[in-house]
Amino acid sequence: MNSQLAQDPFPLVAVSLFKGVTNREDDPSLWQHLLTLQARVRDYVATLGLELMLDEAEGFAYLRQRDGREEAQPLPRLIPRRPLGFGVSLLLVLLRKKLAEFDASSEEARLVIRRDDIIEMMRLFFPDTTNEAGLSVRLDGYMRRASEMGFLRRMRGDDELYEVQRILKAFVDAQWLSDFNARLETYRRHAAGLGEAGEP
Repeated sequence: MNSQLAQDPFPLVAVSLFKGVTNREDDPSLWQHLLTLQARVRDYVATLGLELMLDEAEGFAYLRQRDGREEAQPLPRLIPRRPLGFGVSLLLVLLRKKLAEFDASSEEARLVIRRDDIIEMMRLFFPDTTNEAGLSVRLDGYMRRASEMGFLRRMRGDDELYEVQRILKAFVDAQWLSDFNARLETYRRHAAGLGEAGEP
């Protein structure tokens, strides 16, 4: 690290946020700098049409595009929207429900779940198939996408274990959970119509 960064951690904090989610567990020192500098970060990203979303209790932070509909000259979108297909949406809803159940019944901070358990959770919403290997590949793809988005993290030393990231609570909010049964019924109907072809 050069002397400038050593003296002023703000560039490291800002770059980390622009790269994606910043987690307390990943880098406690960086996280502490973020807490100290959060007012400065908020002012800086606001000039770019962004806002800092920081959950100190859960230990994560990220940048979100500010709603510019009421602004006279809204800025171009810096953070792209990520359209989700049926499979990834279903996975995120199921993981969010699992996280809520875990928080209600456990004093542990980290929810770790086996790949096979994730597959079993999702399998209920897909039509029966003779091509189990193909279905597993597809479900692995949904897990990979969720990992790329920062909602799942593969555990070091065991490729069969995933940690559910707490930023999922911000993405799948209380409104999603209140509508959970209706959403799952929609997913069931969608899955029933997929047949053997499945999602592209």
